[in-house]
Amino acid sequence: MSGAGHGPHLPASIVEKAVADALAEDLGLSGDITTHATIRAGTRASGVIAARKAGTVAGIQLAETAFKTIDPFAQFEIVIGDGGAVEAGGIIARVAGDARALLIAERTALNFLGHMSGIATLTARYVAAVAGTKARIIDTRKTTPGLRALEKFAVRCGGGVNHRFGLFDAVLIKDNHIIAAGGIGDALDRARAYAGHMVKVEIEVTNLDEVDEALKFAPDALLLDNMSPDLLKAAVAEVAGRAVTEASGGVTLETVRAIAETGVDLISVGALTHSAPVLDIGLDFNAQS
Repeated sequence: MSGAGHGPHLPASIVEKAVADALAEDLGLSGDITTHATIRAGTRASGVIAARKAGTVAGIQLAETAFKTIDPFAQFEIVIGDGGAVEAGGIIARVAGDARALLIAERTALNFLGHMSGIATLTARYVAAVAGTKARIIDTRKTTPGLRALEKFAVRCGGGVNHRFGLFDAVLIKDNHIIAAGGIGDALDRARAYAGHMVKVEIEVTNLDEVDEALKFAPDALLLDNMSPDLLKAAVAEVAGRAVTEASGGVTLETVRAIAETGVDLISVGALTHSAPVLDIGLDFNAQS
């Protein structure tokens, strides 16, 4: 059953592998010895997944898959889907099935749901902070190894936009690339010769002289690194629409509005994925009648 929310869907192959790996890690060689020791086989249970704090939901697919991996006949009713807002105490989903299966899958389901909803919640706060400007909030590659697809999905659920997914899908020339290549011009020349016509090229710059030098080589985007709002505004004016402008470095909820008001196109925020607090979500069983 589809619930409220507007976030995109993850491919089933990604969801199923992530859940399978997490369950295997949790169950180990002996399975859930607590549940099997205390719960009689065939016992049925039902309950609700509820938020302890207000936030934005992400990861509901993974939660559902966790329960249904252990009990294929489990019932899972989505009340608030990915991208939907939940209030403190609000019900996100209802679940019913074999009691042992629900208990075995509980932590895996909640780990994914809490972690991803935390990212979506923080992203939504950044997006709200720049509302009314042209700037879009984007993520970075500062993700948990093995969980990048899930974390970038959560950013989208919070209203953010994904930057490049990995090293393979765009050229991003950073300061160390420039040093090793021998300068901005050499780096951009080689990047253009190497990359195909479908590959975007972005380069990091730190001052107006570097902006001017980079623009001679027509990059697709400029990463304006650790610039003050005044310098960002001057850089945007200098670029004058000839490249996409991305502000990056030390962005916080307190500073993001001033950055957005400089006229930059994008604001990248590593904290979305590396520092978002988990949204507190729990599974509460209904009392047995």
